[in-house]
Amino acid sequence: MPVAERPPAARPDRGSVTPPRPLAVSRTTVNFLLDAALLAVFLMLVWVSVVLRFVFPAGTAAAGWLLWGRGFDDWSAFQFSLLCMFALGVLVHLMLHWSWICGVVSSRVSRWRGRAVRLDDGTQTLYGVGLLIVVLNVVGLLIAAAALGIRAPL
Repeated sequence: MPVAERPPAARPDRGSVTPPRPLAVSRTTVNFLLDAALLAVFLMLVWVSVVLRFVFPAGTAAAGWLLWGRGFDDWSAFQFSLLCMFALGVLVHLMLHWSWICGVVSSRVSRWRGRAVRLDDGTQTLYGVGLLIVVLNVVGLLIAAAALGIRAPL
């Protein structure tokens, strides 16, 4: 026999009981947390870069040198990991602010053309994906050019 649910009892000091609201994180909170994380990763990236450049000897002479039990190659790998995290954070930041970016660009283009330019959400998304594809292709081509142009010592 199923048990029927009873409505919550009324409290004398509050009237009827309202169900608890689900935990919702505001967009402002998400932006703040992302910006704080980007700042932390950026500062760590700067610190590791300064350590690699000014504390360690040059990469070829750094064999055997350790900082807190880690060698030059370990710190260099950590630097690259921080760079990847920073790039991912910037990408997420741009995605969260894409409507604002498109609004600023379209207002500038509207002023330049002398007539209103409006972009709907679908068009904004297509421009964003297209820009991401172009940027990734340019970076890929630069990496390919570096890989093809590198020379081993004689």
